[in-house]
Amino acid sequence: MFAIVDIETTGGFASGNAITEIAIAIHNGQRLVEYYETLINPQIPIPRYVQSLTGISNAMVSQAPLFHEVASTIHNLIHDKIFVAHNVNFDYSFVKYQLEQAGFQLDCKKLCTVRLARKVLPGHLSYSLGKLCGSLNIDIDQRHRAGGDTKATVKLFEEILRADEAGEIKLMLKGKSKDQHLPPNLPVEKVEQLPKCPGVYYFHNQKGKVVYVGKAKDLRKRVTSHFSNNKTGKQKQEFLREIHNISYEVCGTELMAFILESVEIKRLWPLYNRSMKGFQQVYALYSFEDGRGFQRLAIEKKKKHLQSIHTFNGLTEGLHLLKHLIDTFKLCPKLCFIDTTPGSSLADDQNIPVNVYNERVQQAIQYLKISLPSFALVETISVEKRENKQSVILMENGRFYGMGYLPHNVSISSLDQIKSQITPYPENDYIRGLIYQHAGKYPEKKIEWVV
Repeated sequence: MFAIVDIETTGGFASGNAITEIAIAIHNGQRLVEYYETLINPQIPIPRYVQSLTGISNAMVSQAPLFHEVASTIHNLIHDKIFVAHNVNFDYSFVKYQLEQAGFQLDCKKLCTVRLARKVLPGHLSYSLGKLCGSLNIDIDQRHRAGGDTKATVKLFEEILRADEAGEIKLMLKGKSKDQHLPPNLPVEKVEQLPKCPGVYYFHNQKGKVVYVGKAKDLRKRVTSHFSNNKTGKQKQEFLREIHNISYEVCGTELMAFILESVEIKRLWPLYNRSMKGFQQVYALYSFEDGRGFQRLAIEKKKKHLQSIHTFNGLTEGLHLLKHLIDTFKLCPKLCFIDTTPGSSLADDQNIPVNVYNERVQQAIQYLKISLPSFALVETISVEKRENKQSVILMENGRFYGMGYLPHNVSISSLDQIKSQITPYPENDYIRGLIYQHAGKYPEKKIEWVV
């Protein structure tokens, strides 16, 4: 027995919205045997754009029953049936959530007529309910109303039942199909073609724009995990509706996938990546000579036209390092713009000659260059089932330079040799931290140089 359901709601996600209308058609696989339909008072205002779309106004639902008043009837109709809907995860998430709020549990098998139609009725330009029914000559009386859409879905489901010679419905019900948990607009073939190796994946919207970037040790397993639950929150529901396509880039190692993910998030600024999108002002350490001939160190926002000694992704990082140089080489805090209080400088108080003080500054700069390591993390890998290669991640003077691949039989001897064959990438604190952590954990992969 099938419960074919359609709902109208105040918004796009269950946990922050409510149902305004529901229609349930009970079908035995051959014919319609029972039908239920009712408006529901959502107890919150219906947004104007929703009223315009559905024709359901606040006045229409003001005298309608509350959901908890009809929850028992709804639960009795559907709890032991197979829940069928066009984009089933949306309708099911609302009904399940509202029933739980009323004290009823729902755990039905589900069938999605979008997914089924793609399998059983291939070749249509669009699988939205309106356009698909139009191409199948199924009339919809009162589009975007629960009753009209449910009755149209019944006719569509009957078309699918008649055309299902390969038994796709049985496969879905036996849990042998991944379609059930995928976003409604994402073809299952896009997931099945993903390789089981490290890499970065991109979710695209209908216009092809990247809306999410992720990294994975196993691309297929990680992408599938995005769709393994049916959370009712706004972010998850909107996220699923946006996904129309997947692309990916294979990486030689999981660390390379972590690095590329960070680079791509900064480059593409995807809508649904939040944790790594914060803007970071880049700062730099500069040296210049003042009017009295003293070499001075200063941290400023990075300037494209000025040569810096070192750069930082945060002001705190830069100030911490500068204070370390002041303490180690007995530099003057005032000449380094750390101490801004009125008064004479350390150089004046101690009568330090200009050439002596400047030598200390040069020693500090040289120390900084030597103490910031230049090294490569090298690992023999198999890239996309081709011959073995060496993955290379290069750090130069404490900064991430780039990464890439070299032939497995090439002996690595110099920085210039590596730099000529790998791809430079932007860097940040997060990437540097990943590389240093990995180098500490796997010292056997590290080749170091003194620059």
